[in-house]
Amino acid sequence: MDQSNRYANLELNEEALIAGGRHVLVAYIMKPKAGYGGYLETAAHFAAESSTGTNVEVSTTDDFTRGVDALVYEIDEAKELMKIAYPIELFDRNIIDGRAMLASFLTLAIGNNQGMGDVEYAKMYDFYVPPAYLRLFDGPSMNIEDMWRVLGRPMQDGGMVVGTIIKPKLGLRPKPFADACYDFWLGGDFIKNDEPQGNQVFAPLKETIALVADAMKRAQDETGEAKLFSANITADDHYEMLARGEYILETFGENADHVAFLVDGYVAGPAAVTTARRAFPNQFLHYHRAGHGAVTSPQAKRGYTAFVHCKMARLSGASGIHTGTMGYGKMEGEADDKNIAYMLERDSADGPYFHQEWLGMKATTPIISGGMNALRLPGFFDNLGHSNVIQTSGGGAFGHIDGGTAGAKSLHQAHDAWKAGVNLVEYAKEHHELARAFVSFENDADKLFPGWRQILNVAAA
Repeated sequence: MDQSNRYANLELNEEALIAGGRHVLVAYIMKPKAGYGGYLETAAHFAAESSTGTNVEVSTTDDFTRGVDALVYEIDEAKELMKIAYPIELFDRNIIDGRAMLASFLTLAIGNNQGMGDVEYAKMYDFYVPPAYLRLFDGPSMNIEDMWRVLGRPMQDGGMVVGTIIKPKLGLRPKPFADACYDFWLGGDFIKNDEPQGNQVFAPLKETIALVADAMKRAQDETGEAKLFSANITADDHYEMLARGEYILETFGENADHVAFLVDGYVAGPAAVTTARRAFPNQFLHYHRAGHGAVTSPQAKRGYTAFVHCKMARLSGASGIHTGTMGYGKMEGEADDKNIAYMLERDSADGPYFHQEWLGMKATTPIISGGMNALRLPGFFDNLGHSNVIQTSGGGAFGHIDGGTAGAKSLHQAHDAWKAGVNLVEYAKEHHELARAFVSFENDADKLFPGWRQILNVAAA
C-alpha cells in the first residue's frame, strides 16, 4: 500500500521545522529492497511504521491521529538519504515526572522499521532534538570537571585524566586485582573495571571492592594525591544495581566521591543508564558501550552510528562515554571521528546532517581507550585540539617494560610534553619512564619517531 500521500511531504522546509520546535528530525541512509516500491513509497512506509501507520486502513484513525504522523520531508535517492520529522507528541513521557525517555525515542526511530520486508537496510546517521523535547531529558549530572575537583586540578582545561583498565579483563582474583590497582595508582589517576568484571565466583564483588578501597587509601597516603576508581554496577535487575552501588559507596566511605559507576549502556540498555543516573546523581556515570559495534560499525547497515549512540548517551545522562581512539589506537575508527567528541563536550556542535544546540546541558566527557600508549598520545591530542579527556590504557600501562607504575608515569609525561609543546623524544631525555616507553612499544616508536634510538641511547638503556 502506497502511503506517500499521508506520510511524506517534500514541501516541508527543514529550517521551518527547526524554527517551529515541535519535531525531532532524523536522517537515515536507507535502501529499498528490489522488487518492492520506489524510494519515496518505501520511505513513507518506514515513517508510517515509525509512528501512526499500519499496513491497511483502519477504522480507528481520526483527524488528531493524522496530526501526529511522522513525515518524510526530504529524500536524495542517489545518496540513499531520507529525513523524517517526528512530532514530539509521539514520544512517551514518565508518569512520575513527565520526563522523556530514550527507550521511547529508540522504539520509534529504530523500532519495527528495522525489520520491514521492503527495506534492504536503514541506518540512523544523525538526529536533531528541539528545545522543547531536549529539556525533558536528564542529561549528565557529573563530568570531567568533577574529577578535576577531586584531583585538585584547575576546573578549566584541567587536562587528561590518566587511567587504565586492569588486565587481564577476567581471571584475576581479588588480591592480585587490588595489587594491580595499587601499582598503577602509584603513577596514575584513574582505574576502571573492564566491562565483564563484576561478581565472578573467583572474584566476589564484596571481597574485591574492599581490597580495592584499601589499595586506594594506601596509594593516596604514599603519593599524597587523590585517586579515582570506576566500579561496574551493570546488572539486568534495577535492585541489583542499587545493591552494588550502595555497597561500593559504603565500602569506600570517606573516598566515596572518588568513585564512578560503570554501566554497560548498550547491552544493559537505557533503563540501566537511567537507574544509575537517578539513583546516584553524585557519582560520575561511566557509560561503557560494549557490544555497540554490532550496529554502529561501518560494516553494519542497520541500527545507528557511533555518533548517534554517543549523542543519545549525553541525553540520557552519561558523565563520560567511550568514543574510541579516532584512528590512533587499535579500535575501529577514523581521525574525523572527533566530531563525536565535539558533540559530547560542546554546547553547540555540528553533526553529519544537523546542528545541535545543547542549551546549557552539562557536557559528556570523551573516554579514550583501545590500544593507546604514551607514544600515540601527542598525535591524538593534535587531532582533537585539546587533552581534556579520560584516557584508559590497559596494555599501554601494564605493557610498559618496567610495570604499571612506570607505565602510568609515562602517560603523564607524554601529556605534559604535549601541553608544553615539546617533542616527545626530546622530553624523554629527561624523563626515564617516557624513555622506557619507547623501548616498550618500539614498533610504534619506529613508526612515529624515527631516529629515537640514537637520541635516547643513554636514557633508554
